Amino acid sequence: MKVGVKIFDILIILLVAALTLVTAYMVYMKPQGKSQVLIRGQGGEWTYPIEANETVTVTGPIGDTVVRLHNHHAWVESSPCDNQNCVAAGRISKQGQWTACLPNNVLLLINGIEGDDVDSIVW
Repeated sequence: MKVGVKIFDILIILLVAALTLVTAYMVYMKPQGKSQVLIRGQGGEWTYPIEANETVTVTGPIGDTVVRLHNHHAWVESSPCDNQNCVAAGRISKQGQWTACLPNNVLLLINGIEGDDVDSIVW
């Protein structure tokens, strides 16, 4: 007995192909958001795009912390704290990275979506 391809078989195949293409677009091709630098201090909260070229002075309880944004990186350039761990921490540039000057209550955080980097913990 020979069974041929019927019209409903073709419709189901086309429907599955269309769903596969729509799902692939939604997962892999949708526009990604831009990363932002969030700076929090005693005087408030500031948000800048990661591509900004800025020098921001944040006043804290022990003095002024200078934060630099340049070339898709952010870092603490100088701070009045004794241990200077925030300055030694260096530059941050990827979503989820952060650095802080705890004695002066200043936080730098990169948030948003950066490309399609996958966290290694997922794998």
